[in-house]
Amino acid sequence: QVQLVESGGGLVQPGGSLRLSCVASGVFSQIASIASMAWYRQAPGKQRELVASITTDIGGTNYADSVKGRFTISRDNAKNTVHLQMNSLNPEDTAVYYCTATAWDTYKYWGQGTQVTVSS
Repeated sequence: QVQLVESGGGLVQPGGSLRLSCVASGVFSQIASIASMAWYRQAPGKQRELVASITTDIGGTNYADSVKGRFTISRDNAKNTVHLQMNSLNPEDTAVYYCTATAWDTYKYWGQGTQVTVSS
């Protein structure tokens, strides 16, 4: 079973930056089965939304319209780690951010989440 552990969340002022990290662990065959990794977020009273994703093979990325130009997702395959660099944060970015890893058979693993709070 793949396990995901997020880190890097915290409190930041509007306009500030945070860098989230997610480390995937497991046996080699399970790690090798990961086709893509992504970040989701869920704010109180709102539905969970996909923030950004990245594929393992060519590193293709996708972003929610609300974060384009501000957030950057990247992956270090050798370290089984995905990052989310978040710049120009605003209060609307406040949410619990979840890391996911999706296997080639479409099974999705979820991390426990890390809180990001943007407030003055």
